[in-house]
Amino acid sequence: MNGGDLAVIVGGIALIGVIYWWFFRAGQTGGTRATAAGGVQEILIAVSGGYVPATVVVTAGRPVRLLFDRQETNPCSEEIVISAFGVKKFLPPFERTAVEFTPVTPGTYEFSCGMGMLHGRVVVEG
Repeated sequence: MNGGDLAVIVGGIALIGVIYWWFFRAGQTGGTRATAAGGVQEILIAVSGGYVPATVVVTAGRPVRLLFDRQETNPCSEEIVISAFGVKKFLPPFERTAVEFTPVTPGTYEFSCGMGMLHGRVVVEG
């Protein structure tokens, strides 16, 4: 084994590590914490081929307002569904739409577009 072979092996291992991190760990960050405004936890979520931020962190027992800013006309993103909180709402293109609920129980709650192709989550802390 010469130096070139060793460099290819080390490079391959590094590439495997980057791919693993990108697909399995990158989306598991703590998320973006909603800010308190007048007693309501609020955060702006851009909708354009996905949700940014895709993970929102809030505190249980306090009202939450998610402001979805739909920046496209893709029919997939025209509806937001948060089943755990009974939310199913139309998102007009190029407008902000408020979705409000009060989470009581800590946990992770998924949300998606009406077609189930775009995904995000609300992490409720105690």
